[in-house]
Amino acid sequence: MTAKKVLLIAGPTAVGKTALAIELAKKFNGEVISGDSMQVYRHLDIGTAKVLPIERQGVPHYLIDIKTVQERFTVAEFVTRATELINQIHARGKLPIIAGGTGFYLQSLLAGYQFGSGTADPDFTYRQTWFDYAAVHGAPAVWDELHTIDPVAAATIDPQNLVRVVRALEYWHISGQKFSDQADQSPQMLDATTICLTAERPLLYARINQRVDQMVADGLVDEAKWLYDQGGATLPAGKGIGYHELFPYFAGEQDLATAIDLIKQDSRHYAKRQLTWFRNKMTVNWYNLLETPAERAKIITELARWLN
Repeated sequence: MTAKKVLLIAGPTAVGKTALAIELAKKFNGEVISGDSMQVYRHLDIGTAKVLPIERQGVPHYLIDIKTVQERFTVAEFVTRATELINQIHARGKLPIIAGGTGFYLQSLLAGYQFGSGTADPDFTYRQTWFDYAAVHGAPAVWDELHTIDPVAAATIDPQNLVRVVRALEYWHISGQKFSDQADQSPQMLDATTICLTAERPLLYARINQRVDQMVADGLVDEAKWLYDQGGATLPAGKGIGYHELFPYFAGEQDLATAIDLIKQDSRHYAKRQLTWFRNKMTVNWYNLLETPAERAKIITELARWLN
């Protein structure tokens, strides 16, 4: 099986991922798959920094506006949908570019979370049950379950590779057969390279603060009020940064200035967690385009070499 080339553009919020993805898609005949857990929701445009149709410059974008705010979007669904899109984009002779800052989504895709025909849980609930279980008990505890059911498959999978462990469990759950009995257990083969954008902390934090102020000027409070009126904190989408901080304001429990300051604080903390994730969980190529614009030429040269 020939590995499919996939370009990932990762990094913390407010660092320029969207603009770079569009630029590289135009240069290298690419199409963009969103790797953001919040941009899937319709009507949430401002707080998610969603790239709007008019801003896409003709570049196709996917996994944007595919859910209502009442619906849940899981890592399992992301990987399944992204894998299908990668195959479709390659079939058109184009380069899949995945742009986003949800590190667990990107890592899970690269880990090879793929299912054959007839072996996927259609509503993703079984998979998510194990991801939730691992969040409490750790990935090795899920591997122990697989070892009980299918010790042969367990012996071939790293206990820390949660996505492959869950894939094997789901195969057994749906098909009634052991994963080790498959003729082909190989995951999706991807030849992936990851560009991770960064910036020095003071500049990054200043950009985040400015972005929040611009979001407020663009109508973030009204957008968050709409979400609040739909059910607010009880909704899957209601946990997003830029929204849940405003709910106490709408409830009359907090003033607006305090809520906005909290959005900035939470956004800065999230950026720090994103950088830690990409540094410790993934193999990436770091670039600081905000402070060293000349690195853009280096990116283009290295990508041209990788694609040829």
